[in-house]
Amino acid sequence: MVGKAQKKQDPEPEKLMDTQSSPKSNGANASNDPKSTTTKVSTIPSKRKAESHDPTPSKAPRRSARSAPPRVTDPTKLLNFLLSPSALPLSRPKDESEALKADNPTQKTYASSTFTPFEELVSAVILSRPISHTLGVRSIRTLLNAPYDFTTPKAIREAGPEGRREALDKARTQHRQKTADELGAFADSVVERLGAGEDDVGLERVRREAERKVGKEREILQRNVKGLGRTGLDIFFQRIQGAWEEAYPFVHRRTADALHKLGLPSSADDLRELLEEKWSELKSDDVTGSNDETKKRKAFVRVLERAVGADLEGNIDDISKKVVEM
Repeated sequence: MVGKAQKKQDPEPEKLMDTQSSPKSNGANASNDPKSTTTKVSTIPSKRKAESHDPTPSKAPRRSARSAPPRVTDPTKLLNFLLSPSALPLSRPKDESEALKADNPTQKTYASSTFTPFEELVSAVILSRPISHTLGVRSIRTLLNAPYDFTTPKAIREAGPEGRREALDKARTQHRQKTADELGAFADSVVERLGAGEDDVGLERVRREAERKVGKEREILQRNVKGLGRTGLDIFFQRIQGAWEEAYPFVHRRTADALHKLGLPSSADDLRELLEEKWSELKSDDVTGSNDETKKRKAFVRVLERAVGADLEGNIDDISKKVVEM
């Protein structure tokens, strides 16, 4: 983790596809409750009228064993496929693959690039809007690349309301004015309360103030980022656990569903154990990291993102077929 084409006229339509509930919508991840360290999987309701303002991750529902799909016969092959470049086209919208071929294949994209914590938070703000997966990742690609390059708080502030709205217009997304306003307020919050100035993209101040306790980190972010609720926090923490070890391991509800469909463990602890068990057999040479533990966290995140992306694009069966053919 394809939306309908954006209508030309403004204002944008009132009724839109829910990002997390649609099979073509984006989903993400969350972290530990400040009072508990046992919650590993968060829940996103199938239909969301409004973004939840509870910062704690919610619990995944119990699944009946009778509803479980057949387990994969070779989880090592499946994990290796998800880690490989071959899985990437199946986990991103077709229009993004086509745009990269036509324009610049080295552009930053949500599916394939390493983002700073600031860029991950920008992405979470975008993807927590009730828009399709396609519109969400297109917006991220537009904002984080030239000519806008909204990769620092300074760049977002200097663009001003008109520049932010122009970027979102170019992305042909929805909720443009509201999102433009939220991005401006977000950049101000990073400068004044979450970071160490206009060029800070590490968000280490959040970690220090929270004493690297995920529940407190979630509370600080939600309190200071307008429009960021449980869904956005889950999106952020699923991705950031590759860099913030205190958030690992974490799988949110939408991704857990995708893992379940593929026949992989859907709980964070079980998937981590499988990755640890199979690590010596996994082809992880292109997973960057200063040590094995960092590489394992980043490989974990890649598996999650490829799985949910494929599910959002309706390509779970295609992945299964590819694995069988390996």
